[in-house]
Parts: sequence; C-alpha cells; structure tokens
Amino acid sequence: MQTLKPFENLFLSIGAMKAGTTWLYAVLGRHPELHFAMEKEIHYFYHRFVNSNQLSEKRRLKEAYDRYIPRFDPKTSHVDVVRQNLRWIAAYLDRPVDDLWYRNLFQLRDHETYACDFSNLNAHLPAEAWPRISDSSQKLRVLYTLRHPVKRLWSHTKFHLELTGRADKLDHWGPHEFEAFLRQPHIWENAEYGAVLRRAGAGLQPDQFKAIFYEDLHADQRGTLADIEQFLGVAAFDYPKSLLEKRFTESVKRPMPAFFTDLVADDVARITADVEAQGYTIPDSWRS
Repeated sequence: MQTLKPFENLFLSIGAMKAGTTWLYAVLGRHPELHFAMEKEIHYFYHRFVNSNQLSEKRRLKEAYDRYIPRFDPKTSHVDVVRQNLRWIAAYLDRPVDDLWYRNLFQLRDHETYACDFSNLNAHLPAEAWPRISDSSQKLRVLYTLRHPVKRLWSHTKFHLELTGRADKLDHWGPHEFEAFLRQPHIWENAEYGAVLRRAGAGLQPDQFKAIFYEDLHADQRGTLADIEQFLGVAAFDYPKSLLEKRFTESVKRPMPAFFTDLVADDVARITADVEAQGYTIPDSWRS
C-alpha cells in the first residue's frame, strides 16, 4: 500500500533569476497536465528551510493587498472566478504556514499531473533540504535555468533598480557603484550557478533534477519544451506560436556599460569553469 505524501506530484522551477523562468511559466501554464496556483512564486520551501520570515503574516497580508485583491474588477470579472480566487487568498492567509498550508494552495488542482511552483528563491535551499522535499512528494521534478552570467547580471541589475524606483542610477553610476550593488548577497548569490548545481545535485536523484540553458531554450523553443515534457513525463502539447514569441517582464532598455563585463570577468570565468566541471556543456555564446 502506497503511503500518502503531503505534496503528491510537484514540479519546481528554481531560477536563476532573469533567466527565462517567467517565459516558461507563461508557456507551460497552457499545458493541461500542469496546475499553477494563483501565485507564481510561493517561496514556501525557502521559508521552511532558510528564512522563516519569508511568509510572515505581515508579508502575506501585503502581498494579498498589493497583488491579488486589485485583480478583481466588478465590471469585467466573473463571479465564479472571483469566488475561486478568494478561496485561494483565504488559504494563502491561513495559519500555520506548514506542509498542509502549502498543499492547500493547490486545492483547485483537478486532473492535472503536477502542482507547479516557480519560486526562484528555492535555488538557495541547502542540499539537505532536497531529500526532505522529495520524501514528502509522490513525485518531484526540479528545473534550473542558467543564462550567460554577464547578461543575466545586467538584466537582474536593471530589473532590481527599476523595481525599487532607482532606474536613473543606470545612467549615472560608475564602476564602483555598480560593483558595490552587484556584490550584495541578495544579488550576487543568484550568479553562483555552480553552487546551486552542487546543492541540488547532492540532494536530488538524477531523474529528479534538470538544468537547461536560456540560450538553448530560445534557439530551439519547441525542442526544449519537448525535452522538459519528457523530463516531467507528460504528453506533448502544441503551444501557440504567438505565445512562444511573446516576451515577459522585460527590464528598462539601457545599453550595458563598457566596463561592466570587466567588473565580474574573474568571477564569470570561475563560475563557467564550475558549471563545466559538473558535466554541463555551456553555450558557445558564453565564451564571447
């Protein structure tokens, strides 16, 4: 008799930030075997294993007020959709924040094979967290997306400064200011691809973990999506061409300063070598 586990089938995308995860979320959201909760990034496992304040009541209330409630327009919203979404918000604001809380966020899942959570912060989980997540899941699949280190850092920099109302810094900062910004832990830790690969590789079985490259994804979108479907064990799906061509959450358009690459050149060489040392073939564009 199979033991009932709290999470059933879980598909987790863990980043890296600004490496195409929002595009994957939007495209894979069309697949009939994949169920997504109202929130793309729940961050439950980061809350459980790294920072227990990540899903504090105050933070969840703010998220509900800022992100979820404004979605309801009485002129255009359908009452049944609003009722379902309010059920999800009630579950999100419930307590305590534990495994049952997380499971309840997928309560509207019906026939879909996987409950899906695209939380980039899960890339920072310690290796010992992954077997515990696996033991709590009927089936676990974890996807990690890597992008050219310099281009991802520049995109992340633009995105964060725009998000925090400081996009003007992109036009005025020099090398010292940019480097100080980049070296902040909440920015730089997302660049350490090798560390993420080692932790996930140490805590997961080979069939549970897959790493892909942003560059390969957009060079062959349908081929990479088919590869992901095979990894998950779900049926092939014909994604609309218009959706594949769409871009999401694009940062403000600013040319990368000529000095930016030099700020991180030694680190990029180390990170690239680390990725290769773990058996991955990096895209040719990473060498240019």
